[in-house]
Amino acid sequence: MVVRQETRPGAGAGTSPPEFREAVASMHAARLRPEIFCEEMPAPQRIAPWASALSADVTVDDTDLGTGRIILLHDPAGNDAWDGTFRCVAYARAEIDLELITDPMLAMVGWSWLTEALDAHGAAYVAVSGTVTRVATESFGGMADEDASAQLEIRASWTPVADPDGDGPLDLEPHVEAWGELLCTAVGLPPVPEGVATMPSRRGQRGPG
Repeated sequence: MVVRQETRPGAGAGTSPPEFREAVASMHAARLRPEIFCEEMPAPQRIAPWASALSADVTVDDTDLGTGRIILLHDPAGNDAWDGTFRCVAYARAEIDLELITDPMLAMVGWSWLTEALDAHGAAYVAVSGTVTRVATESFGGMADEDASAQLEIRASWTPVADPDGDGPLDLEPHVEAWGELLCTAVGLPPVPEGVATMPSRRGQRGPG
């Protein structure tokens, strides 16, 4: 499927640089699990001269279990804080069992889901950072009948590189696929068995793929 490009250039910017267009095209080429509905979303306009973003929901049996987004930022002049000219910014939120909220290892495990997914997909990166937040919700008064719930939120950013040496064209496909795996792992979906091809996700429309 051809995804309409929704880049958001900064003030005074002209045609997007070819390296940015190529990177965005590689984002759209990522293959995600069929439980993921992925579509383009408006990208932030003031963080970098060029940006593109995807959002995703993880749905099983018509129930939304998790949501997330990934944003590609590009500053051709470079950014010292990024250690490069590109930056991936990702967010994932998943419903979790309430009893897990007090597990002291939950945050560390949640962070490992991201780094292990990046490594497993061969996504070369540097300068990774982020946070893991546990949220518990209880209702009172007129909402007291609603069940308590818990969510895990992972926010992360990293600088993608073409390869460990930083040479060659930048391919965002493995980075987006790692983000998709993070979403599925966070909601508790079992991993795809080794040797089984991943079916394309639903893009641009709701309903069965």
